[in-house]
Amino acid sequence: MNSHTFTTKLGEHVLTLETGKLAQQAGGTVTITSGDTKLLVTATMSRDVREGISFFPLTVDFEERLYAAGRIPGSFFRREGRPPESATLIARLTDRPLRPLFPKKMRNDVQVIITPLSQDETHESDILSIIGASAALTISDVPFDGPIGATRVGYIDNELVVNPTLPEMEESALDLRLAGTAEAILMVEANASGVEEHILVEALRSGHEAIQDTVQTQKEMRETVGKPKREYKLYGVVPDELVDEVRQEASARIEEAVYGAENKKERDNRVRDLQNEMVARLEEAWDEGLIKEALDKVMRDIIRERTINEGVRADGRRPDEIRSLAAEVGLLPRAHGSGLFTRGETQVLSVATLGTPREEQTIDDLSPRERKRYMHHYNFPPYSTGETWPLRGPKRREIGHGALGENALRPMLPSEDEFAYTLRVVSDVLSSNGSTSMASICGSTLALMDAGVPIKAPVGGIAMGLMKQDDRYQILSDIQGLEDHIGDMDFKVAGTREGVTALQMDIKTTGISYELLEEALAQAREARLQILDVMSEAIAEPREDMSQYAPRMTIMQVDPSKLGAVIGSGGETVRSIEEQCDVSVDIEDDGTIYIAATNGPCAEQAQAMIEALTEEAEVGQIYTGRVVRTTDFGAFVEILPNTDGMVHISQLSNEYIDSVEDVVQVGDEIMVMVTNIDREGKIRLSRQAVLEGWTPEEARAADRPGGGRKRR
Repeated sequence: MNSHTFTTKLGEHVLTLETGKLAQQAGGTVTITSGDTKLLVTATMSRDVREGISFFPLTVDFEERLYAAGRIPGSFFRREGRPPESATLIARLTDRPLRPLFPKKMRNDVQVIITPLSQDETHESDILSIIGASAALTISDVPFDGPIGATRVGYIDNELVVNPTLPEMEESALDLRLAGTAEAILMVEANASGVEEHILVEALRSGHEAIQDTVQTQKEMRETVGKPKREYKLYGVVPDELVDEVRQEASARIEEAVYGAENKKERDNRVRDLQNEMVARLEEAWDEGLIKEALDKVMRDIIRERTINEGVRADGRRPDEIRSLAAEVGLLPRAHGSGLFTRGETQVLSVATLGTPREEQTIDDLSPRERKRYMHHYNFPPYSTGETWPLRGPKRREIGHGALGENALRPMLPSEDEFAYTLRVVSDVLSSNGSTSMASICGSTLALMDAGVPIKAPVGGIAMGLMKQDDRYQILSDIQGLEDHIGDMDFKVAGTREGVTALQMDIKTTGISYELLEEALAQAREARLQILDVMSEAIAEPREDMSQYAPRMTIMQVDPSKLGAVIGSGGETVRSIEEQCDVSVDIEDDGTIYIAATNGPCAEQAQAMIEALTEEAEVGQIYTGRVVRTTDFGAFVEILPNTDGMVHISQLSNEYIDSVEDVVQVGDEIMVMVTNIDREGKIRLSRQAVLEGWTPEEARAADRPGGGRKRR
């Protein structure tokens, strides 16, 4: 076994990459380790070609194994099944910077599989996944124009920290992850608590500098153990003479189709008609697919040239111009909160639901989180683009966009102490022509405010684009689908009026300067403020009154030692309270009790029942109790649930009695006063004090065996 080990540094931590020991039949294999977190990463390319497809078939999978954290899966089958959301997000994060570095016309399947073998609570696996995938591809026989590095940058105590640990990130105002080559950044994913744009630029600069060592180490690995790259065939390569012919015959028609259309549907129809016409004219000499590729290339060149040189976009807008905006709230009468946000032909309906603490999502993955209080679910149905496809649950893109919206809103949510509800927002895309993820953030803000959630500040989102040729470029605000397809950058920014809360960037070209990124962030801020202005016209601040259909939350704090009385044997008592009062009761170990009800009287009734169960006996107070046991010297009376005291025979009556049973029997209800509670918690009671109307002071004075008033 010929194993090779390489070490590099990322921030203050050492990374170890090993190859040659595990999974030797894969095209390329690396184990990457930081602390006690270790991942196995393999990269393999198929021998056969998938013909008849128009895309490069790359698959990246993050295969969670809970044994890595010493845990058994919580599912019924006790084995891993469908990947959890966290695994899907790491796979997507790894895929994004890798994909641009493969030959675009290659049609061999390439599969990258990341398997966590060990997971500690200090070193996160997402950054290691990207570096490990790049290293496995770099030393493999798969054609790959890498390597790339990756890192996380935090902002802790007003200082940027490269590759912080998980405990350090708990205090960070910024969680920025980036990946790129030695020359340029390719991908950025960030969420923040409203940091200013210039801090993001400095974080990008610091992160890109920090990845240089990991890139250089991978180059050394390639020189030492790298395999020769395999030969491959390119598919869909358009001959220059065909492009020239299409350009000559169709340029004017393309301009008319693109710039003369009033909307996306009309433009698509015109382009489709032109495609059919060109295919009919040229199909005897050229393949249909190549003709369409040539037409697409000519259209791309025309749009890019006019955008960069003239500042005229496909729909006639200026580079910094936003499409028409509209915002509306309170559309759905039974929903707790709803918001409709429209930007051009993009429209998203977001609906907020308030739930009880027990409705929090339980997390069963490798992350240290055990539960999630805020959930944002994004759905992209086929009708939103006028298409059809089978509905099979959320795809990776939908999960990723939902997480982006979740990250954007989370810093602005009230704490659980302020607002004890579980929150779920569902964003359904009703119409799509670019940047539905940002529209879902705007819609979610509207829905939460409509539901009466006291968010700290409204959050808006905008998608930016870039078209660049040599030193000439145009930064584009509010890109539509066509501009996303042919542009050089997809740059999504969400935030408040004060700062950024989420950022997602994918760059398709190299050589973008930090000055350009700063300019793009500034232009995005101006667009975001315009959007927030329109949203504030629909709803300026969270509603003071929640929907009548939303649960009302009452929060109680009781002695944790009393929780057993509230819960009862096997939960019998708390279930009885829920059924009698038509409420939901959630109990925390620290003694916090949440009562959720749709009306006030129900909550008050449940609160009174719980207070009775957890009430502490107080000297001088009078209680109606039940006799539970009698002895020669007195009777034991239960004055509160699971709380009883003793009435001495001398305190049972205001007259002399020979026997306890002469006055009370087991099961009788009597009124008694608490006269003393000793250090051990034993309670002394007096019935005589109630019968004769003693004051608490008189009762305390008489609190001794035989210490009652003289019996006649």
